[in-house]
Amino acid sequence: MAAKISAAQVKALREKTGAGMMDCKKALVEANGDEEKAVEILRKKGLAKAAKKADRNAAEGRVEIYITPDYKKGSIVEINCETDFVAKTDEFVEFVSETVKTINTENIENVESLNKAKFGNGTFEEELKVKIAKIGENIVVRRMATIKAPENGIVNGYIHAGGKVGVLVAAECDKPETCDAIKDTLKDIAMHIAAMKPSFLNPESVPADVIEKEKEIAKAQLLKEGKPENVIEKIIPGKIKKFYEESCLTEQEYVKAEKKENVAKALENAAKKAGGSAKLVDFVRFEVGEGLVKNGCTLADEVAAALQ
Repeated sequence: MAAKISAAQVKALREKTGAGMMDCKKALVEANGDEEKAVEILRKKGLAKAAKKADRNAAEGRVEIYITPDYKKGSIVEINCETDFVAKTDEFVEFVSETVKTINTENIENVESLNKAKFGNGTFEEELKVKIAKIGENIVVRRMATIKAPENGIVNGYIHAGGKVGVLVAAECDKPETCDAIKDTLKDIAMHIAAMKPSFLNPESVPADVIEKEKEIAKAQLLKEGKPENVIEKIIPGKIKKFYEESCLTEQEYVKAEKKENVAKALENAAKKAGGSAKLVDFVRFEVGEGLVKNGCTLADEVAAALQ
């Protein structure tokens, strides 16, 4: 004889799994009232629903950061979904926040390791698929990164535009007191990175082939303008300097500077005020959907197509 399922049981299972009321009731009926079996049934159904959504384009989403209380380590993640509406929901925002915290505290370096990590009521992979089934959109962990500060160093960061852009940046200091003094300046530099999109940390970090390509482009432009070869060779160094000023974080004009100075100088001055010295050593910038091609088809379009 089938067990009688109470409203309290359905409510408890819904709170535990986040599944819909009718799905919870059906799972409890199938499990003859056994909550653990019902959870397993819902998870299996979640896997099936997630598999159906896996090929759907996910180019919206959110970037989130997590920095340890001592500012020694920061992690960043981009998690994509299909619509901006879902990206803004409290449930999705909380899921991304918990994910980046897990990445940081468990020292996770890639999606494969994240999938196996303990998360919620099971592994991250299981929870992700349950979340996909519940929300009704494909959800993809696209990329992640972690920055660890040097022994005498600090990490800070910034989230811009409701999670559309996230930045982590690290600096090395001469002493711990200097790190404390530049903490806010480092956050301002993270804001600068969000706005100005540097490609490289400093001129030394630009690959040689990139420089050669820039020289070729500059030479071709100058030849087209009719400049003679001997003049071109004198102009190219200035072109490369301009490239550094546009592409390298340390050389960019600092957007928050009261007087004209580059980012490296701004940090140097902030450290000098505290009687110390500091230099930038690393940064990472994620922007939601960067490089992804979005479907021309919205979720509403999919529904309309399915009704035809």
